[in-house]
Amino acid sequence: MKMNLEQLRGFVEIAQLGHFTRAAERLHLAQPSLSRQISTLEADLGVELLHRVRGNVALTPAGERLLPIARRMLADAETARHEMTDLAELRRGRIRLGATPTLCTSLVADVLAAFRDRYPGIEIEILERGSRSLIAALVEGALDLALIVTSVSSGAARAVLEREQILSERLVVVSDPTRPDPFGRDETGSEDPDRPVELEELARVPQVVFPENYDLRVTVDAAFRARGVTPLVAVEGAEMDAALSFAGRGIGVAVVPAMVAADRPMLRTAPLADAALSRTVSIARRVDMAPTRACAALQAVIREVADRVTAPGAELSNLVTRVGGAAEARSAAPRPA
Repeated sequence: MKMNLEQLRGFVEIAQLGHFTRAAERLHLAQPSLSRQISTLEADLGVELLHRVRGNVALTPAGERLLPIARRMLADAETARHEMTDLAELRRGRIRLGATPTLCTSLVADVLAAFRDRYPGIEIEILERGSRSLIAALVEGALDLALIVTSVSSGAARAVLEREQILSERLVVVSDPTRPDPFGRDETGSEDPDRPVELEELARVPQVVFPENYDLRVTVDAAFRARGVTPLVAVEGAEMDAALSFAGRGIGVAVVPAMVAADRPMLRTAPLADAALSRTVSIARRVDMAPTRACAALQAVIREVADRVTAPGAELSNLVTRVGGAAEARSAAPRPA
């Protein structure tokens, strides 16, 4: 059966108007062309659809059965056309975005606000997990994009994932501003009340630390080992929100990403002196799946927000820097905060 939409459209017009010539005029076709379409349709279906009597047309029993079906098919085709147009013009669509918890409360919130203003008809589904879980979801095809803060090392992930680094942010120390500065920077006679904190100083102050499988914990612990110092731990295993709350109550200081600290102005923030104590944020996606127009638009907004956060004069420009957009394959590591 080679039935097509043009044949069905011609059949429906003839059924509605009861006349070949008027139907041909409505469809902007020559009457012989329309007659050939209907003859071909009848031959393909193996039934007669129309009675032709003295210039007038009536439906046969087969034509009466086909008419509502043809109308539904034409309506579905029109709906499909509108749906595809909406997708092509970014009026509708759906994106599955993964992000780590700390990025959801900082960078991602800014990205979604900007994206929704520009493309309000596109739905975004968020999966909030650690980088390792997000990488697995990307490999399985459960996500379109992910914002991760780790590299990728497994062979399976490296083969199918592409990672575009977008920015690097310093790690900072947050503490209770109602108590004296734990590093003595606010003492009378201090040479530089805004100076960065050395790791040796940090190790001597009670800390609220994350679970051992957090990237932040792994990074800071490695830095302590490299300096040959052992940190003083007040609370271990806290998640990010709890760690910030504990730090705000003076239980201990916490080492967190700069963008997270920026959203907690009620906390005292001090940068770490070691600039190497930072994390890189990347956009990850499957290299073997071409991004939809909606995904490409979201990636563009992510880059725009990264540019804005790192622009000269921006609030965090001294702690967050833009990274070149070269894409490369990477893979999984410990779970980030």
